[in-house]
Amino acid sequence: PHGASANRVPFEAHVMSKCPDARDCLQQLVIPAMEQISDKVDFELSFIANVSNSTSDVECMHGPGECIGDMLILCAANLPFPSDGSNTYPRTPVIRSLGYANCLIGDYPDIPDRKLVEQCALEHGIEFDALNKCASEQNDEIRGGDEKSPLSGLGLLRESASHSAELGISTSCTVRLDESVWCVRDGGAWKDCAKDGKGSDVSVLVDEIKRLYGERN
Repeated sequence: PHGASANRVPFEAHVMSKCPDARDCLQQLVIPAMEQISDKVDFELSFIANVSNSTSDVECMHGPGECIGDMLILCAANLPFPSDGSNTYPRTPVIRSLGYANCLIGDYPDIPDRKLVEQCALEHGIEFDALNKCASEQNDEIRGGDEKSPLSGLGLLRESASHSAELGISTSCTVRLDESVWCVRDGGAWKDCAKDGKGSDVSVLVDEIKRLYGERN
């Protein structure tokens, strides 16, 4: 039987969209693992950026284009699906939104080029106009205060970056499993990986997720 998400194992990757380590981390570890255990985890892709407390500004390490990339990816994950304007649907399925993130980050130098953004949306069945609208929404609240107002990319990014900062995470890419750091991809190398450094191996990660899931269910 399918357990509620409460029984799933928290699995999170903290990234910057215009970062080669984020690309490697998704392609070498996160996506291959998710292909095997997406039903056993509660997955979140979070972003690393500096959030101003005095203004609604967010500053991204690789420039404003990176902030746009981050917002597009968060918008893709949080838009109702299918996005026909009624909010009765659940959000975009994670495999689809993660596929979209991987599509963009795989070509990270080209973020936020419209052609790339559109192509990735098309490939993963995410509506480009809805994405664009969300990423252009400059309200610093996620929904501008009520459920009816449009989803705001800026609000989503502020929330996501604040969450990473509260956890003290500043390196893209930091992978966390069950609320603790599992592995870090930095400067083209894996560092601080669990299981005596073997945590960067997909099978080691998958086995640990299955073990943790088994304990809860």
